[in-house]
This record gives sequence, structure tokens and C-alpha cells, in this order.
Amino acid sequence: YWAGESGVNPMRLSGGLLGGSWLAHLTADLGNGRFDGAWLAQNFENLKPEKAVWEKYAQLFTNVDSEQARFLEFERWWNGFYFLSREEILAIVENLFIGNQLEQGLFQICQGCTADLRRIRNPIVIFASYGDNITPPHQALGWIPAVYKDTEDLKQAGQRIVYLTNPHVGHLGIFVSAGVARLEHRAILESLAEIEALAPGLYEMKIDNPSGDPDCHKPTYSIRFEPRQVEDLKTDYPQEAFERVKQVSTFNEALYRAFVSPWAQALSTPWTAQMLKWLHPMRTSRYLLSETFSPWMRGVALLAEPLGKNRQPLAPHHPLIEREREAAGEVTHALGRLREGRDAASEQAFRLMFQNPVLFAGVLGMVGKEGGNGNSVRPNAD
Repeated sequence: YWAGESGVNPMRLSGGLLGGSWLAHLTADLGNGRFDGAWLAQNFENLKPEKAVWEKYAQLFTNVDSEQARFLEFERWWNGFYFLSREEILAIVENLFIGNQLEQGLFQICQGCTADLRRIRNPIVIFASYGDNITPPHQALGWIPAVYKDTEDLKQAGQRIVYLTNPHVGHLGIFVSAGVARLEHRAILESLAEIEALAPGLYEMKIDNPSGDPDCHKPTYSIRFEPRQVEDLKTDYPQEAFERVKQVSTFNEALYRAFVSPWAQALSTPWTAQMLKWLHPMRTSRYLLSETFSPWMRGVALLAEPLGKNRQPLAPHHPLIEREREAAGEVTHALGRLREGRDAASEQAFRLMFQNPVLFAGVLGMVGKEGGNGNSVRPNAD
């Protein structure tokens, strides 16, 4: 959960930049014990705003005759937000994203029971993509050298791990799309018997598809399993900095739980939780332009049908159409540059706050001094 490429995977830094898990705890407390999944969707959109808040709509208007059904289908699915309980979101954030306990064999499922990845006996198949900026290959594969010290250790454990990577598919494309990475998914499912028959070790799955058809089946395409070394999967990242993030998160969470959480829970009611739910930007940006909330939109809907039937679109290579596309591309480029600047500033802030041991030790010293150790300041008796 801590691994990633500098400047490419900024989400792993948010735990440190936001001060740890206390903010998720506060959000759940204000939600009357429930954490609104709309916050997670908003975080996802903020990763690449040029795509979520611009390209998605620009593509709809550029291809308005063919994109409407696909756009609405995705929006209905994307905006079906789920809720997590306070306990669920805190367990996920504290133990996994900030605590990184799973690969260390410390993640406690219940009393006296911890998750140990070495005890998995079935073959493991990993599908990762370099276009996935939430779970990049650094994370999807980085746990392997953390659990098995080398290739021989993996073989001695009798385990078979097979991985394959894609150069560009995004996070949603890997996990929920039926149309983006369908060849990879089919190849995995059609090769389970071959994976079961492999000797213990680490393998990279390669797909050879001369036809280029993503919907083809064997034997039109073929696969091969190339042996790999566990040692080659090790990635370099500032582990000490993330350990410091965990310390800060534990401290802030203890303060919040003791002094703020009781008040937040006392002030939160089902009514205030519902109000915060419907005022969330991921919802207001949608329902403010709906016919149910804004009656004047019914007039727009009535005008849309005759306009759609009678409009005369310009030719695809008309100068005005080409200029429109150039302008849309310029906006995309500008938003992308802004995002790159934001991510670079986040990396710099994280490096300054957590990768500088002298500065971090000074901050901890100030906190410890104020927290009541032997050198704490006492008021003058006079």
C-alpha cells in the first residue's frame, strides 16, 4: 500500500498529507456512524480531473448522437454510492492504507486470527496495469518480495504466482469494465488448468494474439509462462517516511478519539447526516440539473427531441469542428499541467514533512514536550 512511482501515484501520500485516519473518522462521525462512499468517488475523480470533469463531458458533446446511452449508463452506475460503517472505514484506512499490515502478517481479522499471505496454497494470478494510478504494479506485485525473501523461498513454500501487466488500462478498466481488458480476463480464465500444473515459482503470463481480435478464443491466441525472479520485483520507496506517517496517524487518531469524536457523535443526528449526504458535491453536481429538482429542465428535455431529429451536423473535418476539438484538447492539456503541478507540490510537501528525519524529530520533540513529559512547561505558582 506504500509502494508507487514518484509523480505518478500521489494517492498513497494522502494519508500523510491529511494527518492520518482522523479525517475519515470525523467524516463517519458526522454521517451518524456511516462513511459516505461519495467521498471515495470524488477522490478518484480528483486524481485526474482533466478526464473526470472535462474529457468525459467533452466526449459526450463531441459525439452526442452516439454517446448518450453509454454516458447515462456509466453515470447511473458511477453515482450509485455505497456507505461503510465507521468501523469498516477505520479498519481499512488504519490497518491497510496507513498501517500496511497485510504484507507484514499483522492484519487482525478477529481475536487471535491474523491474515497470513504465506498460508495461501492456491495459485495466485495478478493482473496489474501501469495505467492504474490507484493500485499500480508497484503495489499489486510489491507484496511478493515482502512476503517471500527470494525466489527459492517462494518455491520452498510450494506456491505458484502468475502475473500479467497491461501498459495503459486504468483502475476501472481492470476491475469493472467488461469491454476494455476482456482478452486478458478471458486468457486467465481459459488458462486456469495450465496455471494449476505449473511448478512452484514466479511466472509472467504473456499473451500472443496475431489476429488482434480482443474477442477471440484459443487457439487463435496463445499464452506462455516465463519464469521470473522475486528479487526483481523489489521497488525502492521511502519506507521510513511512511512509518513516520503511521506514527503521526496514531497520535492524531488518539487525540481525535479522546477529545473530538464524542462531541461530533453527540451533535450528529440522522437529519444532519442526510443533509450532509445530499449536499455532497458528487450529488449536487448531478441533481441540480435533474428534472425532479429543477422543473425548468423539463423544458430542455422537450426541446431536445425535436432538435435532435432536425439538426444538421457539420462535416467531421469542417474547420469549426476541428477548431472545437483543438480547443477541447487545449483545455485537457491545461488541466493536465495543473494536475501535474499539484501532484509535484504534494510530493514535495510529503518529502519535506516525512522524509526529513531531522525536521520530523524536531516536530515530535515539540509534541512530546507539550504532551506532558519531564520537560513540560508548568504554570508559575505565583
